[in-house]
Amino acid sequence: MSSSFREKDPALLTPGAFAVVLDSELKRAARAQNYLTLITLEASRDWQGKAVPVDRGIVQEVAQIISREIRDTDVIGHTDEGVLTVMLLDADFEHSRWVVDRLLSIMADYELPATLRITVGAACCPTNAVDAASLKREAMSHPIVNWRGKSTGGAPFSNN
Repeated sequence: MSSSFREKDPALLTPGAFAVVLDSELKRAARAQNYLTLITLEASRDWQGKAVPVDRGIVQEVAQIISREIRDTDVIGHTDEGVLTVMLLDADFEHSRWVVDRLLSIMADYELPATLRITVGAACCPTNAVDAASLKREAMSHPIVNWRGKSTGGAPFSNN
């Protein structure tokens, strides 16, 4: 895939490229009568008692961490708002829960410079929605996990 479709991290697709791939994979899933699950990870930090979105660098760091833990056939992208999106091909909702649990357990092994919250949502095609916009909306509006990483004051995401 052309480098214009990817961010600095080669595992992370740009928002536009992710949208194209998602539409294509939804059509393939419909033709083959397969499942496709979309996982959303929205990261925020505590600041003066409020949750604020994290910067683009943290989004890319989280993407690097989780890219090591998913299959090569699965796709990671992000929205313009900085929400990470993971497309699990041929995976139903039940199996996506295992992936979410594994991703969050891996995140717990990293030292964070501040408390990081990650709200994780998931939606499955065809169970929850059949088009990209509805699938994203369904995943974002029904969080399945609210995870909070502990602050260590260390460097961003350095391994223990």
